[in-house]
Amino acid sequence: MRAPVSWLRELVEIPADQGGRDIAEHLVRAGLEVETVDAIGEGVVGTLVLGHVVVIEELTEFKKPIRWCQVDVGPVHGGVRGIICGARNFAAGDRVVVALPGTVLPGGFTIAARETYGHTSDGMICSERELGLGENHDGIMVLPDDAGAVGDDAAPIVGVGDEVLDIAVTPDRGYALSMRGIARELALAYGVAFTDPGTLVVEIPVPASGAAPVECGSDDLSACGLFTMRTVTGFDPSASSPLWMQRRLVACGMRPVSLAVDVTNYVMLELGQPLHAFDLDKLSGRVRAGWAPVGARLETIDHVVRDLGPDDLVIMDDSGIIGLAGVMGGLTS
Repeated sequence: MRAPVSWLRELVEIPADQGGRDIAEHLVRAGLEVETVDAIGEGVVGTLVLGHVVVIEELTEFKKPIRWCQVDVGPVHGGVRGIICGARNFAAGDRVVVALPGTVLPGGFTIAARETYGHTSDGMICSERELGLGENHDGIMVLPDDAGAVGDDAAPIVGVGDEVLDIAVTPDRGYALSMRGIARELALAYGVAFTDPGTLVVEIPVPASGAAPVECGSDDLSACGLFTMRTVTGFDPSASSPLWMQRRLVACGMRPVSLAVDVTNYVMLELGQPLHAFDLDKLSGRVRAGWAPVGARLETIDHVVRDLGPDDLVIMDDSGIIGLAGVMGGLTS
């Protein structure tokens, strides 16, 4: 279980002078095994700024697509800088993270103004992996418009410097597979106040008139004593989850996928309660927990086809298996 220190501080009044290693020592004394204390973006030294892409010129005379970008990094950092970039996932008007000349990235790679593709590239537009934030290298990081002002320090915006505890959770400490459980241990270890997110009461609107809940249940109450569902409508499934939520998921070792998936994963990490979001239009009949039949297969949302058997607890509807219970949902549901 990976636990960002900044998240723990929201739940526990940890003394300000206590860093990640101090916190780890308190957890070890409480009986938890902290394997490592990592810093997100460890190895980044120098200036990261929030940039605004002003203009992009496509350079077509080379073997691979190259873009000559004019990026505003704020007057303090030299205003508009020309930067060469090969990524295709951003456009003029986007907010990006720029490493200025002199900045050192993980692995000891020093950014410098250099001549390349017929231009002087005066900085670098960064991807998640280049900053040591995660393994996503599909393109550069595109931040929401409200991430900050042009020229702001981008390090705290994307989480560079935040410490993360990597805890090996033994079977008798299952509660420590959540931020809630780890925070409760810390509150006891330090003798400080604990804000339990599991007791927060949120007012839920009454169901829409004429709307019927999805029928659900369990085929084996000894395996799954309670299985519940709630229908949520009125949100845009194509919308991105907030940047702060994406950064926390990445810090915990999870990949942001979509709004519905990210929210359920976030709640699971915070409370320790497995959740999964299904597309209501793709469900057929009663949704229930039960055991997989012999020879069953399921392609999960990570595009892996898994062979299942009677020892695997699954979620199914009238169409067949749609999820691996408490683990991962199916690709098509």
